Amino acid sequence: MTTHITGTREEWLAARIDLLRAEKEHTRRGDEMARQRQQLPWVRIDKDYRFDTDEGSASLADLFRGRSQLLVYHFMFGPDYQAGCPSCSAVADGFDGSVVHLANHDVTLAAVSRAPLAKLQAYKQRMGWTFPWASSLGSDFNYDFNISFTEQQQREDAVDYNYQHGGHAMDLVPAPEPVVQFAASCGTDAPTYARDRPGISAFVLEDGVVHHTYSSYARGVDGIWSMYQWLDRAPRGRNETGIWWRRHDEYGRG
Repeated sequence: MTTHITGTREEWLAARIDLLRAEKEHTRRGDEMARQRQQLPWVRIDKDYRFDTDEGSASLADLFRGRSQLLVYHFMFGPDYQAGCPSCSAVADGFDGSVVHLANHDVTLAAVSRAPLAKLQAYKQRMGWTFPWASSLGSDFNYDFNISFTEQQQREDAVDYNYQHGGHAMDLVPAPEPVVQFAASCGTDAPTYARDRPGISAFVLEDGVVHHTYSSYARGVDGIWSMYQWLDRAPRGRNETGIWWRRHDEYGRG
């Protein structure tokens, strides 16, 4: 027998209309936040970042692929990982369907990670993905955008992530069990795993100059994690008591 409240169709409709008012307000607030994102000042980038791509060595401007806007997903895949982060993998599962639409609206969507290109290519083939994915190995890119950290920063408690110092689960010592679990699934240990973090950054190319326009980290990634957008509309919501998701080719393995 269900333990959830039940009611008539009329009661459901009245409650649904009340919720609709809240949803409309949430949508309007979301529209306003989008406008605020677009009104942020642009920051000129003069550093010559280099990336390894399927087409060869590339600059940040090259990652735009002839378009004026670039969205980067900072995919957690450090040089010492043997596989990409399961959470980032679940997020990236939704990319391929959007890439073509964005490309035809003057926006390139690409992932960037610190792992060597060969590792990214092998994992991309395993996952069946086709979106652009560049390696920033040997570049300051990840560090400059506060998405990767050094062992020294960890040791000296000098990690600033998501616009604050500390406070993230990956900063805790000892590492929480989910962090240990995810690290093991990537073939590494928790401290090494935690040197790379998830996030999104946006850039614009105008008059030959690249500007940084926006970055979001941690729960700021939720909006593009399509799995959760669906779960938030399911009868039992996220219904989580621990880590339940896996890479999409690992379900059913026991």
